[in-house]
Amino acid sequence: MTTIRHSFDKDVNQISEMTKELKAYEVDPKVKVVILKVAIIDGIVMGGGAGLSMHGRFKIVTENTVFAMPETSIGHFVDVGASYFLSRLPGFFGEYLGLTGTKIRGADMVACGLAIHFVLSKNLHLLESALDKVTSSDTNTISKIIRKFEHKPKESEAENRPEKWILEAVKSMKSACPISLKISLKSIREGRSQELDQCLAREYNIFCHIKRRTVSNDFYEGMRAMLLDKDKNPQWEPAKLELVTDEMVNRYFSRVDEDDWGSLQLPARSNLVDAMRPRL
Repeated sequence: MTTIRHSFDKDVNQISEMTKELKAYEVDPKVKVVILKVAIIDGIVMGGGAGLSMHGRFKIVTENTVFAMPETSIGHFVDVGASYFLSRLPGFFGEYLGLTGTKIRGADMVACGLAIHFVLSKNLHLLESALDKVTSSDTNTISKIIRKFEHKPKESEAENRPEKWILEAVKSMKSACPISLKISLKSIREGRSQELDQCLAREYNIFCHIKRRTVSNDFYEGMRAMLLDKDKNPQWEPAKLELVTDEMVNRYFSRVDEDDWGSLQLPARSNLVDAMRPRL
């Protein structure tokens, strides 16, 4: 059995390297089982990194972990299956994370259910060595190994500053793209009653409209202001939440009106993969 694990950080090239490894394993007759379900997050995880790790069966965080979904600040929306894993968090915590882009640490991720295990960073090499010796895809076996290295995280500091987080959330949403906020909110709420494949298909559909500028140019404007010119002053259109109509939002959830366009079709999943789906 071959186990692939990954520690997500700022280097986005790691994702393409993982893809190359997986393709190589697909054609290697010596490889019988490939497990891509143990996500070791020892650093910053956002965007594509969150998409790869949050859907794993085993999500391990450390004292160095920082998680966020900041897409609304650049005129985008929470994608990579976020409408699935955020919608399953307690209460409306998923909406809070998705709309504000708030950063949370490893301890908070365990507390809210985004992560399952907390391991000190200094012990990760021992954990990885133990996992390397696994010869079974049995989830109970893997869980027992990880639990041997678990550590009780320190209590979050958020409890000591109840008013500050509210002010920060309001400030963040005021500066975010109005249409992105409404798209993200609707997507997360729809995801609450849908399976992962349905969420991914809907998010693909939304992005197709964003890429085609069906309703707004905000994604390109956000990229310009925040990542290219870096003037940090995007000119959103519409500029206010009250100017974003339901009709505008609903267009992102409609079929793309082009003859050569097709909805997202995912390949059938094996019984092994189904058995190891994330428990959120």
